Amino acid sequence: MAQDQNNHDNPDQPEDQAEAGIQDSGEEVAAEAQQTDAAEIAELKDQVLRSLAEMENVKRRATRDIENAHKFAVEKLLNDLFPVVDSLEKAVETAEQTEGAKPIAEGVALSLKLFVDTLSKSGVEQIDPLGEPFDPQMHEAMTMVPNPAAEPNSVMDVMQKGYLLNGRLVRAAKVIVAKAPDA
Repeated sequence: MAQDQNNHDNPDQPEDQAEAGIQDSGEEVAAEAQQTDAAEIAELKDQVLRSLAEMENVKRRATRDIENAHKFAVEKLLNDLFPVVDSLEKAVETAEQTEGAKPIAEGVALSLKLFVDTLSKSGVEQIDPLGEPFDPQMHEAMTMVPNPAAEPNSVMDVMQKGYLLNGRLVRAAKVIVAKAPDA
């Protein structure tokens, strides 16, 4: 009866052409659905790839942060220990200038050497820039003094040594810088 209705609706259209029209529109719908599905799949693949890349970046950042935490975890402790090194250096300097205190100077110097060697095993490097050119990234200029005997812009005295921890500056060396004498 449906066939009769199709023929009655359009009596000029043969029955085979009506069925072909239904098939053509069905194929068009299927093709559109496939294109939509392909676009959605491509979009989802892109989202998955971006999510994977973001996860990899987060993983790398976390790994780097953990490595830095391990490398520089002792920085606060070191800042508390540097004044001890400074005091031992002053004690050696004072004992060497005091008559009859040579054995004390030697004992304190050995303790200081042991302490500095222990720090260096932990990645601490001492900066003693005496005679070197002034480097504002490593040195803190306390004053500039005219000195005809010294190269201008060079360190002529170290008031306090600086320190690096695994290549990173922890404390800048406090220095006196030579400047050219005024003419």
